[in-house]
Amino acid sequence: MSDQGLKELYVEELRDIYNAENQLVKALPKLAKAADSDELRRGFEEHLEQTRGHVARIEQIFEMLDESPKGKKCAGMEGLVEEGSEVIKEGLEGAVLDAALIGAAQRVEHYEIAAYGTVIAFAQTLGETEHASLLEETLSEEKKTDEKLTELAKQINEQAAGGGRIRPAANEASGKKGTKRIA
Repeated sequence: MSDQGLKELYVEELRDIYNAENQLVKALPKLAKAADSDELRRGFEEHLEQTRGHVARIEQIFEMLDESPKGKKCAGMEGLVEEGSEVIKEGLEGAVLDAALIGAAQRVEHYEIAAYGTVIAFAQTLGETEHASLLEETLSEEKKTDEKLTELAKQINEQAAGGGRIRPAANEASGKKGTKRIA
């Protein structure tokens, strides 16, 4: 692939991440509201502020590129956000709900970690060192968020195993057969 082809791919991947981060800005308040644990709620609220910073960094890169960040829908993040919404609707409560929310949030973080790793490699190959530096800052924050979620999950999963509450989903309460994936 020529440098111009790689640059076009880089810009498209940045647009994808920009859209993904903006989807998260809308989704994180819903996760925070649904969380049972105060610590998890605060974590989602803190990550919302961090995510707004990620959006600003990407906008800064687009300004340097003299390009628009708009024009691409991130289908991957859309699916992950939808899964998170389904978790909220499943009727879980307490620590079990929080464990499911953490699972959904970690899938998002892993997706972002992969996406940022890819665009950093593109930026480095294209000689865009300032872009790579900004993107590496975000990647570091995403990794730290994932680590915090892992630590919080240890505590919450223990609580869930010790009697966290599960309410039957609507279809189960009505007697209909079916299973629901919770994590």
